[in-house]
Amino acid sequence: MKRFVFILSILITICCVSFKVQPQKKLSIFLIGDSTMADKKPDKFPETGWGQALSQFFFDNTVIKNHAVNGRSTKSFITEGRWQKVLEELKNGDYVFIQFGHNDQKFKDSSRYTNPYSSYRANLSKFVSEAREKGAISILCTSVVRRNFNDFGTLIDTHGAYPEVSRSVAKDLNTPLIDLQILTEHLVISTGPEKSKELFLWVEKGHKNYPEGKEDNTHFNNKGAKVVAELAIKELKKLDIDLKKHIK
Repeated sequence: MKRFVFILSILITICCVSFKVQPQKKLSIFLIGDSTMADKKPDKFPETGWGQALSQFFFDNTVIKNHAVNGRSTKSFITEGRWQKVLEELKNGDYVFIQFGHNDQKFKDSSRYTNPYSSYRANLSKFVSEAREKGAISILCTSVVRRNFNDFGTLIDTHGAYPEVSRSVAKDLNTPLIDLQILTEHLVISTGPEKSKELFLWVEKGHKNYPEGKEDNTHFNNKGAKVVAELAIKELKKLDIDLKKHIK
């Protein structure tokens, strides 16, 4: 009996040690997109991309890999080799958040412009399909709105057909969608023409990073980025995907 207890205690000890040293598998979330999603350097503060604020909402076993870059469209993100770099890192079970549109509109720049119904649609489909081949799950995000109020206090859309094409691709390819255009539109309208400045990069003169001040209606400040990230998280919780288990 004593021998049995002794052997059992050894086996339990071995199991416990094995459990402790077993590395915890980390889940990676890749972000690809433009400046409204991208990480910002300290010399740009308080400018903050909403993707930069995302990690605080996930448990430590989740890693945010933000590949979003200022000024990129679906076209330039591919031609510069940035998508290929992400694709090489993707593993089975990873996630890819995709948000483009702001710079795909740049019709005066052939290196970035895409027709929403042809090349833009094709590029979004490419991201989703190629990620799926690696076993990763894509989540399409429509573009966040610009703070574009007219003289009558009405918020005017600036994205044209691009958000609707994103919705269409999500439906056709049966991939999850976070409709940030609608969410941020409701946010900015409900906040109002003046109060909404507190979400964007409106900086008074004398700031160390912006001595002459800044009035930017496209990019968020730290507060705005966090609010938009919270909106994205709330939508994630509604989706039928395993990723929501990793949300705090």
